[in-house]
Amino acid sequence: MGEVLSFSGVSVIRGDKRILGPVNWDVNIGERWVVLGPNGAGKTTLFQLAATQMHPTSGTVDILGSRLGRVDIFELRPRIGLMGSTLLNFFPDEEKVIDVVLTAAYGMTARWNEKYELWDESRAVGLLTTLGVRELAQRSFFTLSDGEKKRVLIARALMSDPELLLLDEPASGLDLGGREDLLKRFENLALDANSPATLMITHHIEEIPAGSTHAMLLKAGEVVASGRIDDVLTSKFLTTAYDLPVQVTKIGNRFTGSAI
Repeated sequence: MGEVLSFSGVSVIRGDKRILGPVNWDVNIGERWVVLGPNGAGKTTLFQLAATQMHPTSGTVDILGSRLGRVDIFELRPRIGLMGSTLLNFFPDEEKVIDVVLTAAYGMTARWNEKYELWDESRAVGLLTTLGVRELAQRSFFTLSDGEKKRVLIARALMSDPELLLLDEPASGLDLGGREDLLKRFENLALDANSPATLMITHHIEEIPAGSTHAMLLKAGEVVASGRIDDVLTSKFLTTAYDLPVQVTKIGNRFTGSAI
């Protein structure tokens, strides 16, 4: 399988503190990764590197065949679908839901003078339909519930038909019904052979959708375990990562964890 993302000896240092690394990591076409770890583990830093929002202090990051630091990131970013709460700061207050999704085709966060083809509009509506929020298309984005906003942002992340999809805690803060509905939609996405390689950051193993193939556990900036999901999400490794005796249970294709 071809590499979508490759970290080689990657470290990030701020002042005299190493906040990540060294990390060696490859993500290939067709893989669905989840990254977990306690607060301060380095998850956000890892995400920002993959999203071209940060450069490593040392080591190399290759994204979609281009090396970070040697490529125009503004040409690379349209090939990466990004969903995270930081995007909320960039949309105009009255932006319509349909435009939040549609403007991703140009890598923008608001309508201006650009023109969209019928295909663009049809794709935006289709993605909103897939995520179960088509009826909200003409609503103001900021009038939506948190769960509805997250679905719209995921539709936006998919708008440019990305080769790499990055999701930052997509299920956090949702009630049980909203979480389970969203995770079912992720499962359906994972079954689509044409869907992009995915990296999802989460704090809770209960929020990992079925269809996830690989996992990485971080602790204090270092990799505790990385590889096939069943090999990584074990009681032993989670106990190490969280400094707490943890019992991991797998029912069907979903994981749960509890302190013991």
